[in-house]
Amino acid sequence: LDAGEWTGALDAARAHLATPFHEPESATVLDFGVGGPRDFAPERGGGANVYEAVADHLAALGKDGRRPVLASYSTGARERLAGLLKDHGLKGARLVETWQEALGSSAPLPFRGGVGGGASRSKPASEARPHPNPSPEGEGLNGVALVVLPLDHGFTAPGIAVLTEQDMLGDRLIRRRKRRKSADAFLAELASLSPGDLVVHADHGIGRYEGLTSIPVGQSPHDCVALSYAGGDKLYVPVENLEVLSRYGSGEDGATLDRLGGEAWQRRKSRMKERIREIAGELIATAAQRALHAGDVLEPDAAGYPAFVDRFPYEETDDQDRAIGDVIDDLGAGKPMDRLVVGDVGFGKTEVALRAAFIAAMAGKQVAVVCPTTLLARQHYTNFKARFEGFPIETGRLSRLVAPKEATQTRERLKDGTIDVVVGTHAILAKNIDFKRLGLVVVDEEQRFGVTHKERLKALRADVHMLTLTATPIPRTLQMAMSGIRELSVIQTPPVDRLAVRTYIMPWDPVVLREALLREHYRGGQSFFVTPRIADLPDIEEFLSKEVPEIRYVVAHGQMSPTEVEERMSAFYDRKFEVLVSTTIVESGLDIPSANTMIVHRADRFGLAQLYQLRGRVGRSKTRAYAYMVTPPERQMTDTAGKRLKVLSDLDTLGAGFQLASHDLDIRGAGNLLGDEQSGHIKEVGFELYQSMLEEAILDAKAGGLAKRPTDFSPQITVDAPILIPEEYVPDLDLRMGLYRRLNDLDQSQEVEAFAAELIDRFGPLPDATENLIRVIEIKMNAKRACVAKMDVGAKGVVVSFHDNKPPNVEALIAYTARLNGQAKLRPDSKFVLARAWPDAKSRLHGALQLSKGLAKTAG
Repeated sequence: LDAGEWTGALDAARAHLATPFHEPESATVLDFGVGGPRDFAPERGGGANVYEAVADHLAALGKDGRRPVLASYSTGARERLAGLLKDHGLKGARLVETWQEALGSSAPLPFRGGVGGGASRSKPASEARPHPNPSPEGEGLNGVALVVLPLDHGFTAPGIAVLTEQDMLGDRLIRRRKRRKSADAFLAELASLSPGDLVVHADHGIGRYEGLTSIPVGQSPHDCVALSYAGGDKLYVPVENLEVLSRYGSGEDGATLDRLGGEAWQRRKSRMKERIREIAGELIATAAQRALHAGDVLEPDAAGYPAFVDRFPYEETDDQDRAIGDVIDDLGAGKPMDRLVVGDVGFGKTEVALRAAFIAAMAGKQVAVVCPTTLLARQHYTNFKARFEGFPIETGRLSRLVAPKEATQTRERLKDGTIDVVVGTHAILAKNIDFKRLGLVVVDEEQRFGVTHKERLKALRADVHMLTLTATPIPRTLQMAMSGIRELSVIQTPPVDRLAVRTYIMPWDPVVLREALLREHYRGGQSFFVTPRIADLPDIEEFLSKEVPEIRYVVAHGQMSPTEVEERMSAFYDRKFEVLVSTTIVESGLDIPSANTMIVHRADRFGLAQLYQLRGRVGRSKTRAYAYMVTPPERQMTDTAGKRLKVLSDLDTLGAGFQLASHDLDIRGAGNLLGDEQSGHIKEVGFELYQSMLEEAILDAKAGGLAKRPTDFSPQITVDAPILIPEEYVPDLDLRMGLYRRLNDLDQSQEVEAFAAELIDRFGPLPDATENLIRVIEIKMNAKRACVAKMDVGAKGVVVSFHDNKPPNVEALIAYTARLNGQAKLRPDSKFVLARAWPDAKSRLHGALQLSKGLAKTAG
């Protein structure tokens, strides 16, 4: 209809127009009184107290005769919101279960200003909020109903006003992962502690973890972690200060316990800081050198890219999608990319490389794909060529399996620019290879390349985009990613219907091995039989000929001629044989979905990452796969070999490559980032502390060494109140320790509230002792911002000690002291003292929280 027809149709009917927009006077407009919710973004943006603003708004709604309804996402979030609003002056709010109850809860309820629980507010009178209800009884506000409703935004209508958490707080109360901690998946195992483990206390050095214990502080129980040191000394660390502890983590055999109060630890830590500062300086210089180079801006071809993506036969997992997005952003950022994509075997890293290569090639740049083995290079070449078919992209290959004539032609065509994508082994890194317009280098399974090859890659890295793929990163690579030197994308989500590989560690048993091979044969599949040395191959062939005559096998190893290896692998691919007997040439990246049984002979002779990669050759389809790690019955294995095999059998879940990397780091040590020391500096202070010191040094170097507030201390809050997660609330000890650990990782009040809401949803209403613990964590966060090292809270007030006896802003602190009307004073020894009557635990904690907020504001 055109405008005239539409108007005519409206005029001919009895129409009512409901709209918030201005309309001409001729239109009949009905105002239904429906509008959006009150937006608290100005308060959030200005740093004002949102909960006070909400309380004021609820008071205004009461005067307008509307029923206020507050909608939360979960029961826990609702209870936390009720508690917070109560602290900011809202009294008698009702928790209701249904919308009907919310509409019915309209009885007038009292509202009073000020803070309950006997606590006084540490706020100057000039800033106090005016009393919303001047009447002596404080009546006049409609009853506020708190209900669980799945609403993102509220609304106002005649007689009712609905506010949601998102309206008030700006975002859902969820626990967000910080970008900086994206590598935490690797260290999931390092975060767990069991009695007897060595731990490192940031101030006292290496001690032994003895478990969780409750000790009295005043008249109240307080959960602490018990540590023992040299000479039998004991140290008790309060659970709210757990962040000062880290697991030692790197080969505990040669470690000795430190002595409490001794100087050796401080000397060692000081030396370490100097060395780490040097390393950080070198790393930053390297990174700065790359940042100064302008990289090619490569963006997806608008017409070709969607068609290329459609050829991917599977649906991308969330992590895979995110990794692809990261790579595309890097390519278009205008500076050289250096991204590490870590994903378990078979989780789709190759597709990330394919998309990056397509974008670069279509933008007119050459792409080099470097693989560690000839077989993997062969497989990648086949995949890339098939996916690029029909697009104006020329693909070439370079490896030992390529005929000399073809290799010469490929080198010439790379030089004149007619080949866009070359796939090969380290032959691509040879000095006689010249590219005309190299734009992207993709390195697959970088842990398989030696130092010389990596130096050659490093020479390329300053000018071109680098994309590195790995399933089991070597410790040094993992460390660089975690330190922020290299960008990191993690693919943790397995493809749909993928099953974990069943792993068995067993001595040589002909009956079991025969049964395993025949079971795979009879279900129509294929098997790998891998041995560490070529000299072992005849024994394996003899075993197969005598014990399993029903199957056909083919042998392949690295000393065969390229043509022979090619023919035999092609025959196995084409399923002319049921078993491939080989050395480790099949280790990296081979994708044969029909092969789902693997036998690894003399598994004790392989490295941990090697075993993991080998196991990853099976189980790449929807069929259950089996891996048999065979050890010799007559020989004793080394302790390290036994550890490796135990770790591999334990890590039988999908995506376990990340934990494997951390175990590898444990067994081998992480190594100096820039040197060739494999034990590195880590043994001196433990892995986690080394890591945090390195991160801090890198941030400091990036900031140019500008003076900043100290962050390497943990404020101690001493208060006579029960502070713990009771055993009857969370019975499982490991779970309680995990919750304590998580609490110490929080650094924003919104995260603390989300954590409390989660506890309520998981375990029920918070006990008083746990509510107190949450408060102490909030106080500690504010204290850290104010550089407060210690707060001693008692029935008659509080004594505050600053870190190094240096308040961050003395003038602001003096002004704050003056505003407290003689109840506070700043002593000559830089201690701040506040005199207040706090008769019970609740009022003490509330008062300390208000004081910590005031002190945090003085720090700016």
